[in-house]
Amino acid sequence: MLGTLRSDGSPRVSPCEIDVVDGHLFLGMMWRSKKALDLLRDPRCVVHSVTRDRMGTEGDVKLYGRMIDVHEEQLRDAYRAAVRARIDWEPDEPEFHLFKLDVESAAYAIFGEGSHALAWNAVDGLRRLELG
Repeated sequence: MLGTLRSDGSPRVSPCEIDVVDGHLFLGMMWRSKKALDLLRDPRCVVHSVTRDRMGTEGDVKLYGRMIDVHEEQLRDAYRAAVRARIDWEPDEPEFHLFKLDVESAAYAIFGEGSHALAWNAVDGLRRLELG
């Protein structure tokens, strides 16, 4: 899930698909979609993994940062090739938005037996947090 900020400052949550290509975390979006317009106006966002079981035993990840609008042809081509390899389809140029996430902080939490969390940011580094 992708959290963005609407023009009035209220939050928007949207489904998204992430592709990691050449060390970049990419999110492609339909041309002029609401979430893309949000990011073009204000790049701050959060990406949250989807929990697949009710107990959260696989853990969940949150990445906080800013999206960067990608125009470089080489990166766009690499992204399109990754999508094609994953789902046998690729977006047409130039009718899609491509963003890469500049991660500013991250968190991972796992629940159930051995529950704990990890948090990271550039100032404090990686920390382990016990969940009570």
